[in-house]
Amino acid sequence: MGTLGEYAAFDRSNRPKGAHVIVCGNEKGGSGKTTTSMHVIVFLLKAGFKVASIDLDTRQKSLTRYIQNRRNWAQTNQLKLELPNHFRFDLARVDSTIEAQSQDFSSFERAISEVQHSHDFVVIDTPGSDNYLGRLSHSMADTLITPMNDSFIDFDVLGRVDPKSLEIAGVSHYAVMVRESRRQRRQADNGLLDWIVVRNRMSTLNSRNQQNLLGCVKELSMRLGFRIADGISERVIFREYFPMGLTALDDVEDAAVGGRSSVSHLSARQEIRKLIRALRLPVDEKGIKRAQARVTWLENSNNPVEMPDIFAD
Repeated sequence: MGTLGEYAAFDRSNRPKGAHVIVCGNEKGGSGKTTTSMHVIVFLLKAGFKVASIDLDTRQKSLTRYIQNRRNWAQTNQLKLELPNHFRFDLARVDSTIEAQSQDFSSFERAISEVQHSHDFVVIDTPGSDNYLGRLSHSMADTLITPMNDSFIDFDVLGRVDPKSLEIAGVSHYAVMVRESRRQRRQADNGLLDWIVVRNRMSTLNSRNQQNLLGCVKELSMRLGFRIADGISERVIFREYFPMGLTALDDVEDAAVGGRSSVSHLSARQEIRKLIRALRLPVDEKGIKRAQARVTWLENSNNPVEMPDIFAD
């Protein structure tokens, strides 16, 4: 992978019009959505891109607090830390569900309209539950990142498994929602949603359970059309940096935390860079050509692919 400086020096005048929308979604809490979102944001900012971030978790507001911690740490220590143009939402408090959804849609539409032509990327962190704004953001995504802890408990959000044969017995609620989002996206602008399931907190031990789980994830990926990537390990360093708003991509010496980069810090940074490569975002010339090729293919396609006929019921 190229260095951050190489990306920063790239001529962005050839980028496709409109921001690339990245959604980090999973209806189960504690999967690492916010940590993944923040690291993607900081990576893109360090690469010189203009990034907007949106926090749709109206209760926890974890991404909002992460970014605020980063802003406060920069001000307190007189540091130049990269910050996105950030938006957060509070759900409409009205009695009518239809009216509430209408207000939520209007707020979300204003935020997207404000940044879609002035930013390169929009990164959206969604709540660990099903709600209207979460479903709406999924239908707008160009890239969907679904972090998943490496366990059958978390896998249940995507699919159901036969306890004896470990064969896929069915598709779960979140996967059904993503499939519907894909359908809506195709109907709206003939766009494709690139879905990546990211395996977080993987064990360093190659156990039978881990192999069984990986087999189930691979089988379901063929049915649902998502790609698989390795994500963030169970590292204390990711939790330690949250109060300061820092990431594994920040230089700890420059960030006024004292000391040199530890082995854990360097390993975490390598994990994040590996994940970014796996996402295949349009961050370099090759990625931009890939995105333009997708647009050209869609524009010239007389018979758009019907997602429900291809992927599992």
